[in-house]
Formats: sequence, C-alpha cells, structure tokens
Amino acid sequence: MKKGREKWQGPTVDGVWFDEEPPEDIYSEGLTRTNNGQRGQFAQTTFTPLLGMSTVVSRFVMPGSDDLGDEARHVTSMTIDDADHYTPEQRAKIIASYPAHEREARSKGIPTLGSGLIFPVLEEDIVVESFKIPAIWPQIGGLDFGWDHPTAAVSLAWDRDSDIVYLTRNYRKRQATPVIHAAAVKPWGLWLPWAWPHDGNNDTAAGENLASQYKAQGLKTLPERATFEDGSNSVEAGLMDMLDRMQTGRFKVFSTCIEWLEERRLYHRKDGKIVKERDDVISASRYALMMLRFAKIDKPANDWKFTPRKVV
Repeated sequence: MKKGREKWQGPTVDGVWFDEEPPEDIYSEGLTRTNNGQRGQFAQTTFTPLLGMSTVVSRFVMPGSDDLGDEARHVTSMTIDDADHYTPEQRAKIIASYPAHEREARSKGIPTLGSGLIFPVLEEDIVVESFKIPAIWPQIGGLDFGWDHPTAAVSLAWDRDSDIVYLTRNYRKRQATPVIHAAAVKPWGLWLPWAWPHDGNNDTAAGENLASQYKAQGLKTLPERATFEDGSNSVEAGLMDMLDRMQTGRFKVFSTCIEWLEERRLYHRKDGKIVKERDDVISASRYALMMLRFAKIDKPANDWKFTPRKVV
C-alpha cells in the first residue's frame, strides 16, 4: 500500500482490509472509499492493539464514542487460548516471554495502556467462577446514574471472615428511566441496600431527586450519598482502596460480570488524569465499596436498619 492519504484518491471500492492498525487519517480515507451507496460495503482491520487506546481502536471497543451505533461495528477477539496447536505449558511460556505491559495485548487483544492502566493487575488474578453466596455474607448494591452515558448497577458480597469482597452481578443500560433500571435489579433482592453518588441529590426537572425516584420504585436506597466513614468521597481514594484489595487478593469478580471486566481493561489515565469514559459499572462498584459498612444479610424487612455516620 502506498503511504499517504493523497494516494487513496480514486474510484470507490466494495471493501478495504487493513493488515495491522492504520493511522487515523489512513483508516478514514479507506472508509471513505467504500461510500458508493451500495449495501454490503465494509472496512475491517486485523491487528494486535499495541498502540493502546488509539482513535481507531476506540471506534470499535468504546461504542458511544461516535453516533454509528453498536450495529454498525463488530469486534472479533482471538486470544492465545484459541490457538489449539499450543499446549498450556507453551502458552504460559509465550506469555511470560513478553514484557509485562504487553502481555494482555499480545495474548488477549486488550489494548496496551501501559503505566496509564488504573488497575494494573492480571485478570486471572481477580476473576473467579460464580458460586452461591452464603446466607451469612452481607451484601450491598451500588448505583451510578446516567442517561447519555449508561446507568449502571452492581452487587457486592462480603466474606467478613477473610475480608474478601466479591462483585457478583452487574447491569448497564443507556437512555432509560429509573422505572426500567429498578425493575432490572429488583430481582437481586428487595432487601438489598443501595449506595448512590452525590449527584443523586440533584433536583431533576420533575422536582424529585434521583435517589428518591429509585426508592419510590422499591429499592432500599441508603439515606445518605456514598462516602467513606469520615464523610469524604475522594474518587482517587476509592480507586486506591479497590486496587489495594485486588493486589492483596481481597477483591474478586465473578466471570459473569462481563461489563465490569470490559471497563476494567480500558480504564486508564492520560497525562495523570482519569479518563472518564466507559467507567459506569466501575463507578457503581466504587460507591458500593465505599459504603460496605452498611452491607446487610437477607433479613425480614422490619430488621433492616440504617445507622448514620457520626460527625465529629
């Protein structure tokens, strides 16, 4: 292929296939060549995402970054586990041979984020197969409100004897009302207490704050927004608490929580600042973890109580 956008000028084509990730301008020009008004035109790429969260990669792995809609794109991932001609021992040696910051990109197709990754842990170190939660383990839900960006919810279960927190369920949906969201998560347990963020106190056009709207739909939203025990609500402190638990084996995620795992792979910093994109389920889990002290076991409704924090 000739280098340079100007070399692409000419007749339209039925399809273009990039072998290795192209620069944004080359990809855009190739896509333009397929605009001939016919059905079935396509542009596709095949590559290992070693350039990180580039513009081209984000078009595919971060739906919502443009107005195309999910139906206009598709991602097929092939991991080293799909290479059946390697034995498990050979796969392990191949993965170990890569630099640590490239391993997930080369073995799983997860974009390299290097030192910018907020949770720099291996996925296999935090993922567990789902199991039935013991009745004596307290649980708590977390909500993150949204509209154009999704509303998200999670549930956490706490093994207090080992101080291990398990993320057991997750939910994410855009452009739906509290009625819809509440209906989706109420099957998790009507007794479940729910943590929610500071913007749940903001008045809506209807004159009722969001937390109250969820309460009206039958969720046991906590009376206070999510804070640490001292009343603070630092995002960085919440993320560091979560990371500390991951690195010490005290935060596990059910393999069925696909949306949370998807967000973790892409959650990163740029120029030292958190990139607030596709972090809705993670935010919901952060609120729930901050309010873990109010987690409850499944008891009759008249046993459910909330103890406010003490203000000194």
